[in-house]
Amino acid sequence: MSTPGTVRIVAMGPEHADEVLTIYQLGIDEGNATFETVAPTWQEFDAAKLPQHRYAALDDSGRVLGWVTAVPVSDRCAYAGVVEHSVYVHPGARGRGAGSVLLQTLIRSTEAAGIWTIQSGIFPENASSLALHQRAGFRVIGTRERIGRHRGVWRDVVLVERRTPLVA
Repeated sequence: MSTPGTVRIVAMGPEHADEVLTIYQLGIDEGNATFETVAPTWQEFDAAKLPQHRYAALDDSGRVLGWVTAVPVSDRCAYAGVVEHSVYVHPGARGRGAGSVLLQTLIRSTEAAGIWTIQSGIFPENASSLALHQRAGFRVIGTRERIGRHRGVWRDVVLVERRTPLVA
């Protein structure tokens, strides 16, 4: 990755597909980002994510440093204002503020759309993600113990959420 510089946020599109999926796979390979074992195809990824709430962080040369997306938690009308998000930053780009800028962009876009809750599940071992979310105003709801098996081991997930004060 490049040396520190500006971080520019853009709407994620197919032109970012290869880099987005590479960053996703790097997160998967590290072992503390997701229960997934292989990044999806771009078509699968694109179909699953809300188009109005997905962004890529680019460096000065246009390379993707990280990304954020959201998906609905349910198709039931009572949960229309609740999304689950994912944020990933390339290992070589961490510490440059891309994750913070991506989360702030997601917060603004979801609030503008009337979404009142952004949530996510984070492995407790992913201390940097937990700290990033805390700085962005997320709170820990609790720990879902042994919620799933990952690489043959039962894993806990810390449930975090951010509830906006803007939506009544």
